[in-house]
Amino acid sequence: MKRRALLLSSLAWAACARPNEERAWRFEDIDWQDERRERAVPVRLYTPNLASARSSAPLPLVVFSHGIGGSRRGYSYIGRHLASRGLASLHVQHVGSDRQLWAGNVLSLPGRLKSAADASEALARVHDVRFALDRLLAERPGEVDASRIAMAGHSYGANTSLLLAGAAVPGYDGLAEPRFKAAVFISAPPLHGIEQPEAALAAVRLPSLHITCTEDVIRVPGYFSRAAERIELFEQTGSRAKWLAVFEGGSHSVFTDRQGTGGAVQNPRIKAATQRLLGDFVQAVFDGAPLPERLASWHAEHAPMLKDWRGA
Repeated sequence: MKRRALLLSSLAWAACARPNEERAWRFEDIDWQDERRERAVPVRLYTPNLASARSSAPLPLVVFSHGIGGSRRGYSYIGRHLASRGLASLHVQHVGSDRQLWAGNVLSLPGRLKSAADASEALARVHDVRFALDRLLAERPGEVDASRIAMAGHSYGANTSLLLAGAAVPGYDGLAEPRFKAAVFISAPPLHGIEQPEAALAAVRLPSLHITCTEDVIRVPGYFSRAAERIELFEQTGSRAKWLAVFEGGSHSVFTDRQGTGGAVQNPRIKAATQRLLGDFVQAVFDGAPLPERLASWHAEHAPMLKDWRGA
């Protein structure tokens, strides 16, 4: 199994690199299997291109969790950007709530989405992340700096990140991952269906970054969430150091790799601003640098795009 995974990684790298093309990043697709849970854990790992890397020192790492119906191939603009600035980015695919949801009879889609949002799958996603992190650190000793790891996710992936960041959701005890030094929540849905969600969110202590937009509305069969709920979640999060960026316009899916959604002009602008903000934030945390000073230049450049900007 390990030889097969390494072969697939090599093939993926060969496929993604065009002849004679200079890039600051590369990626590998790895197909891991968690034998204990009998569950596949595919990942995509973005790293700086070896030809352009300035240092052989261990890389800071961001682990990324996709939204419902996504895959390891999504949010590639974030992975590429982080790798181009000297970080690694590990994109985990959650097989119980990934792109396979969209396959099959459209009439049964609501049922598939409901199953994907079940508590058992929410828990499985957390274990996917922990398993993938364990395997990466074990198989790539010295490549990743275990003291500089952050968690990030979009939509359902933001909920996964909340659990790993310490959200005290009843029935999900002991899920906080101590190796994470910061967390980024993009378009985080509220913790519907649990008592006192504000108490659960107050337990999050990691430095956190929250990213959303004014049209960040979630509409899927059987589920609806207002854009204002992203801001309420930020306000209830217990991080002493936390920041909120609210872009004007956009959409819930503007943060995915989809083109055009949220506006043909706004879509690439929001992506470019998001990838840089995420990178600036985690790098500042890793460096132990004051966040206000590190994020000031980003805010000055992107203020015209923002409806709201807060830091604590």
